[in-house]
Amino acid sequence: MSEHVEVTGQGAHHVVPDLVIVRARVQCDARDVAGALSASSERTAAALQAASDHGVEARDRRTEDVGIHPRHDQNGRKVIGYTAYQAFTLTVRDTTRVGDLLQALAGAAGDALAVDGIEMTAEQTTEAVEAAREAAFEDARARATQFARLAGVGLGPVISIHEGGLEPGPRPMMARSADAFAGAMPVEGGTRAIRSTVTVRWALA
Repeated sequence: MSEHVEVTGQGAHHVVPDLVIVRARVQCDARDVAGALSASSERTAAALQAASDHGVEARDRRTEDVGIHPRHDQNGRKVIGYTAYQAFTLTVRDTTRVGDLLQALAGAAGDALAVDGIEMTAEQTTEAVEAAREAAFEDARARATQFARLAGVGLGPVISIHEGGLEPGPRPMMARSADAFAGAMPVEGGTRAIRSTVTVRWALA
């Protein structure tokens, strides 16, 4: 193979957050497995229906982790019941409705509801992804040009490009109980970065 230089570049395109991700779960106790699962399923369905009633479309409602585990007495020996849980994620496209949505979820699921996290992020549009890739490529080109100059040679054509991945870069917010929110919850927070990493191999002239 001819002489070459391989460089990894990183790039980012900053966008204004336009989505809120709500991560929640419903957790129910019962004396037997069937009862715990039934209660969890019913309250999860009620919570998701409340989300639908508050404008969260089907594509933005996603159920995730499901599980059940036994509960023991104080000595840890005897099983006294079971706890079933169902996690779900909601994507809220109207950020002014987050507070009302949390109130609705709490009303539908009651004390079984837990809000595990609220995150602001931005939708990965084609334009933003392409801009991040271009920035990463230019970063790689600048590094490769410098290395070639230090070696006393020129930079030739590109041999290969490998993309390392894209990241929306959201910042998690502290989870709070749903009853802490009333009306419209202000959700703000600067910009978010769509990131790209590329590894490019150039021939040396």
